[in-house]
Amino acid sequence: MAYAAGVDVGSTQTKAVIIDENRKIVSTALIDTGANVIQAAEHAFDNALKESKIRDVEVEYVIGTGYGRYRVTFGNDQITEISCHGRGAVHMFPRTKTVLDMGGQDTKAIRVTDSGEIADFCMNDKCAAGTGRFLGAAAAALDIPLNDLGTTALKYNKPVRISTTCTVFAESEVLSWLGKGKKIEDILWGVHQSIAARSAGLLRRVGIEDEITFTGGVTRNIAMVQALEQKIDKKLNVSEESHYIGALGAALFALDHIIASRHPHNSVEASS
Repeated sequence: MAYAAGVDVGSTQTKAVIIDENRKIVSTALIDTGANVIQAAEHAFDNALKESKIRDVEVEYVIGTGYGRYRVTFGNDQITEISCHGRGAVHMFPRTKTVLDMGGQDTKAIRVTDSGEIADFCMNDKCAAGTGRFLGAAAAALDIPLNDLGTTALKYNKPVRISTTCTVFAESEVLSWLGKGKKIEDILWGVHQSIAARSAGLLRRVGIEDEITFTGGVTRNIAMVQALEQKIDKKLNVSEESHYIGALGAALFALDHIIASRHPHNSVEASS
């Protein structure tokens, strides 16, 4: 049995996925990236190996992706996260036409072909206003654990309107609303709505086509999923593994390489 791996080094978290030659996920790993990016990549891969009980020599090809992809020093190649999220999304949800990847540093809207190739994409161009970092700033200002943001926000009654487009000023605006006596859940839902509005704008630029798959770390935030669905008036594809879609896409590209190396004649014919 051949194994391939993808390691997605994000600004906030690093994910690793190992798949077998049948394209089935064998194991996953998730750790905080921290200051040492090279170490984060190594630890994530090691954790995935331990979970799968596979030795590293059994993993024939490793591809790094994400903002720290060139720090996956043990990897064989690097591929952009845009390509990997597109490929992973179509593998997990075969009818995917549009992908929204929301990470810690940026948000990307991607339009894909039936095979998962990139047809068009755009990224947020106003710092980190529509990203996980914006949520992190709100969490810090309100002294709420990041994991509790979604459930707290969904208790809203009269949401406030968050007007700032800059993460630097998000904290001060949140504190300003708090000082005016607004409830934490109403402020938080306003933050989620603000991010959803920016994300919807990105999606419209590439064209919102069904089905839409939501990827990245923020997929675990149920309020973000709900706010996005309200804003675009469509359901999103989300699963327990949505956090790993970038790493999954990288692993699938790695498996392509393994298969092509076994049948070089076929791969030359296919490309001619």
